[in-house]
Amino acid sequence: MSDTSTSNAAIEISGVWKIFGNAPQEALEAVRKDGLSKAEVLEKYDAVVGVSDVSFSVERGEIFCVMGLSGSGKSTLVRHINRLLAPTAGKILVGGEDVMAMNEEALRELRNRHIAMVFQDFGLMPHRSVRDNVAMALEIRGIAQNPRWAAADRALEMVELAGWRDKFAHELSGGMQQRVGLARAIAADAEVLLMDEPFSALDPLIRRQLQEEFMKLAAIMKKTTVFITHDLDEAVRIGDRIAIMRDGVVVQIGTPEEIVMKPADDYVSDFVAGISRLNLIQAHSLMQPLSVYEQAHGALPADAAVMTEDTTLNRLIAEAVRKDGPIVIQDNDARTLGVVSKNELLAGVVAGVEAA
Repeated sequence: MSDTSTSNAAIEISGVWKIFGNAPQEALEAVRKDGLSKAEVLEKYDAVVGVSDVSFSVERGEIFCVMGLSGSGKSTLVRHINRLLAPTAGKILVGGEDVMAMNEEALRELRNRHIAMVFQDFGLMPHRSVRDNVAMALEIRGIAQNPRWAAADRALEMVELAGWRDKFAHELSGGMQQRVGLARAIAADAEVLLMDEPFSALDPLIRRQLQEEFMKLAAIMKKTTVFITHDLDEAVRIGDRIAIMRDGVVVQIGTPEEIVMKPADDYVSDFVAGISRLNLIQAHSLMQPLSVYEQAHGALPADAAVMTEDTTLNRLIAEAVRKDGPIVIQDNDARTLGVVSKNELLAGVVAGVEAA
């Protein structure tokens, strides 16, 4: 796929709306003109606003999590990227190309070669072996049996299922079936992965194991990934950035740290209230300028501890326990960026509290 975009974005979504009903354009015009709410659109036009004026971009190699409660529009949104759903309005670029301008042949090419999708329900063919399931996209492309099986075997090794290649889906556990779905996406070697709550149906322990496996694979493959989830813990563990949706609207986009430290509204605050901040928040988000510290406390102790700007709150606390006093924060070139004192550490632990 050629890249006609000038940015580093693999996916660009601009002003996307999706309204379900018999008169979506009429409903959209009313929303834009009169500012109707989702409930008013349903009452007046018998239409449902699934996605409401969403815009964002996903950088190449980024894991971009979209999260929200059931009915928030996250799964509807992800299905626009490969045009399983067509938006009521808006623009979608994948690899710099306008998805809405593609004909049927170009769409098949997009879905088969450039975008792979992993669903919650696995989607395995029961009459096919594990290896044949994994190699399916390559078979559709017309690739001969030996090379497609070799690619499938490599993918199965990556998800630790090499010994199960000749089994059938009903012989595998749920977690193993989900690994097969992931292996199928790997074997397709697409630039973009769309993952729609792929682990949500699994037991907590299996789910966490697959999260860890996916994170390891993501670091190796560096695929651009849009990961849909309703679980903030999962989004925080996996995502480089997170978009939080509510009623079809994206209410905040940011890194996990930004969302936990600076929630955009009460809705986001409620989401992040139970998240452990210890291994998420880093020194650069807590430190105060050196000049501010010196004005309040005088010169830094000569033996003050020194740590880098990406040091987690957990490690900062451990250092503060080991050695009483302020901690100097430096960048990778040993330049002083600021100071973290006990006040900042306490504020980092307690959500919604700022250091005095």
